[in-house]
Amino acid sequence: MAKENLNPFESAQAKIKKACETLGYSDDVYQILSQPQQVIEVNIPVQMDDGTTKVFKGYRSQHNNAIGPYKGGIRFHQNVNIDEVKALSIWMTFKCGVMNVPFGGGKGGVIVDPKTLSDNELEQLCRGYVDKLYRNLGEYYDIPAPDVGTNTKVMSWMQDEYCKINQGNANFGVFTGKDPKWGGSLGRGAATGYGIYLIAKFAAEKIGIEMKGAKVSVQGFGNAGKFTVKNMCKGGAKVVAISEWTREKGTYAIYNENGFDFDELEAYMEKNGNLINFPGSKELNEEEFFTLDVDIFAPCALENAITEEVAHKLQCKLVAEAANGPTTPAGEKVLMDRGIVITPDILTNAGGVTVSYFEWVQNLAGRYWTEEEVVQRQDAATEVAFNDIWDLAQEHKCSMRDAAYLVSIKRIYEAMKFRGWVK
Repeated sequence: MAKENLNPFESAQAKIKKACETLGYSDDVYQILSQPQQVIEVNIPVQMDDGTTKVFKGYRSQHNNAIGPYKGGIRFHQNVNIDEVKALSIWMTFKCGVMNVPFGGGKGGVIVDPKTLSDNELEQLCRGYVDKLYRNLGEYYDIPAPDVGTNTKVMSWMQDEYCKINQGNANFGVFTGKDPKWGGSLGRGAATGYGIYLIAKFAAEKIGIEMKGAKVSVQGFGNAGKFTVKNMCKGGAKVVAISEWTREKGTYAIYNENGFDFDELEAYMEKNGNLINFPGSKELNEEEFFTLDVDIFAPCALENAITEEVAHKLQCKLVAEAANGPTTPAGEKVLMDRGIVITPDILTNAGGVTVSYFEWVQNLAGRYWTEEEVVQRQDAATEVAFNDIWDLAQEHKCSMRDAAYLVSIKRIYEAMKFRGWVK
């Protein structure tokens, strides 16, 4: 399958420019929003288990804090690069704007395949990242969270290292996505996938898809993909296909026309580390996976998954962009020309940052909510955000992505104007 080698940072800038021009803002607004306010590059030495020392390169991009502290995940992946991290920090700014969450965008990354590290090596890397960056972090300044290749264990190590450096002070609000046993919020681990399901459900209702019995294909079975599958199944949809990747095999997919059972999938993945030869499934190649006749397709992997070529092949009515930047501009044009509805990434996968905000609020207050309270608050915030964007898209006869950027940039512009950054 051919890939489009697009620079995600340039793609993010193009979306900002289009929205600023639509809103009639001066070029000053675009110039401020088109670049991160600060990008930090660090080199982290780790003593490997064999006695050698290896140096890993890491980044932190802080895009815009007009509305509130920088906020965004830390990605551990072998393909991390500085432009990707900058783009992700931009998307985080607008994701927070879409959800009306009082944060700005930040993002971090380390060039590493975490699966190649032992627990000892991974812990050293996590603590080393914080050692290099702690002066630029803080519960009122920059608040990291998990992303691709990181999880609650990683956040706990990072939080602990920050506390040690900060003379033992707890400062639980510096990192979100922590384990609930140590300052985390109930419902945070599942929040991104649950939010993806909610947005897909709201959009499906608008275009006449009945979620009960709807056929769904999901690309990726990491945190976002796994909880997307779980909630789709819980909501009555049939997840008939899942695409995944392993170092040994590359990309593969499993298919069952009757739909998969989530608990069985989760247990199999936990035991085997992949979904290859899952009982009752048929293995598909990438071409077959993309051409399946389904109602909803949820790309939950990495950016640029839906190229122009892939967009011509998809046989779905709705694309729920669970990953960051999964659709290329050329791919999006094809989907729109074909009448396929797209719920944009900065709305679809904003459940994680929404519940991260809830976690931060709980940390600062020292009072913790039940999981039911967290879910109710996420339900309410997500429905309001979806309806705002859907209604604006209908009013202006534009895509949901364009509407999402218009809503978000307007909110950020107003904050910058009040602060005297722009006229």
